[in-house]
Amino acid sequence: MDPIIETAIIFVVSLLISAIIIFIVAKISGEKEGFGTALLAAFVGAIMYTTLYYVFGLIPELAGLKWVASLIGGIGWLLALRKLYTIGWLKALGLAFIIWIISAIVGYFLPTLATTGPV
Repeated sequence: MDPIIETAIIFVVSLLISAIIIFIVAKISGEKEGFGTALLAAFVGAIMYTTLYYVFGLIPELAGLKWVASLIGGIGWLLALRKLYTIGWLKALGLAFIIWIISAIVGYFLPTLATTGPV
């Protein structure tokens, strides 16, 4: 399969899985927004992390500081959660932590598309 198509499929499936997790956690916490908001939150997070990792990879002096890219991306994603769900910093941090834990568990149990399956 063409690497660009494979990457696009992996991105879309990962985005949908992330959006489902965000949607469920937001609903459990009492938020009223729909799946579109969760999808947008997942997309914003993916774009922020991808962009920052790319930029940090381009600059040789920053290549060893990818944890800073994660930190900046995480703060940006918290801001996005705050604005999309109109919640405070503490609730956004709590949601993000729960989403991160569930995503780690799901990622552990689901095979990666890049190494298994028909793709």
